[in-house]
Amino acid sequence: MKPKPNAIVAQSGGPTAVINSSACGVIQEAKKSGKIGRVIGAVNGILGVLKEELFNLSAERPETVEQLKQTPAAAFGSCRYKLKSLQDSKADFDRVLDVFKAHDIRYFFYAGGNDSMDTADKVNKLAADASYELTCIGIPKTVDNDLAFTDHCPGYPSVAKYVATCAMEAGRDTEALYTTDTCTILEVMGRDSGWIAAATGLAHRSDEDAPHLVYMPEAAFSFEKLVNDVQEVLKEFGRVFIVAGEGLKDDKGQYITADSGAFAKDSFGHVQLGGVAEMLKAVIEKEVKIKARWNKLGTNQRSAMHFASLTDVKEAYMCGKMAVKYALQGVNGKMVTLVREKGRKYKCTTGLAELRDVANGEKKVPREFINEKGNHITKAMRDYLKPLVQGEAPVKIGEDGLPVFMRFKRKLLEKKLPKYM
Repeated sequence: MKPKPNAIVAQSGGPTAVINSSACGVIQEAKKSGKIGRVIGAVNGILGVLKEELFNLSAERPETVEQLKQTPAAAFGSCRYKLKSLQDSKADFDRVLDVFKAHDIRYFFYAGGNDSMDTADKVNKLAADASYELTCIGIPKTVDNDLAFTDHCPGYPSVAKYVATCAMEAGRDTEALYTTDTCTILEVMGRDSGWIAAATGLAHRSDEDAPHLVYMPEAAFSFEKLVNDVQEVLKEFGRVFIVAGEGLKDDKGQYITADSGAFAKDSFGHVQLGGVAEMLKAVIEKEVKIKARWNKLGTNQRSAMHFASLTDVKEAYMCGKMAVKYALQGVNGKMVTLVREKGRKYKCTTGLAELRDVANGEKKVPREFINEKGNHITKAMRDYLKPLVQGEAPVKIGEDGLPVFMRFKRKLLEKKLPKYM
């Protein structure tokens, strides 16, 4: 009897609160199908494939796999290793295929963003050229919510719920002490898109509520505008709470905080950003003559499982589950998408997009989601966000009162190829 083909799952890029939920969907659906042999995990994304550092997910306890839904970050390990063109990275791509052949891997499920979809697309093309039967399916993942062809990305609803709550809580702190700490600036992630910054606007239920000002990369920013906006809010409330995306740009499209030094770009070739809140604080204190302080949530915002959106967890799982279903139906070279159905009641199903189209696309915050002044969100953005942040994901709490997160045993498979890197 011919053995069943194996599948591999890998995670790439910045972790999220729900990328493990997608992995859980893949593992459980693959096992349920009865058509896939072993489900293999790659340690640290595509790097684990290149190094042949693989472990048998099928050997993990079912309870451990189920707990993926309640565990943040990337349980397999992630990476920011970018495979370039097939010509420039041919040795890497050939190695990926060699590893797949050595372990009879016929299904490749890759969870990540644009760069990850590009990698999956190129692996798929190489396999086709080599007449190696391989099915490649992408699973959307990014807190930035900037993947094209999908209504939203798994990971975004949870970060949206978290940052909006942080703005509410820190806003009340500012309100209590505005006589001394008059201004607070909250810096959030968002290199080229303002989806995360925009999400904090949900907290602004009344004119008094924080945030009073929300700045996104999609709306041209200037310090003169900042000073005028701050002064207007101060006249009305005597205090001001500001949210700023890390990727704010001026009217020429240049980052206002781009690093031009030795570490100006990350491993994906993206400009390194940071310090926008500090810069805004300095300008406000100098020009407006009030005391300002800043908060930076950092990686907390993308791994906040303790207040993750239940909608997000369910949809992330659905993406993983449907990736397997589509693959077994013969779909190849596609990424699973989330489709918001029309109607008054929110309902989300899945669709498909070409890997190459996702890799080359980008979704910005639409102009109709940003107010006319470019310093807050509109009702359309609120309507888009509200269904996504509904429900609180269940989290197991230990005897010490803290969340309990799973860990794989990671029993590594025996290597069959020479060392590569």
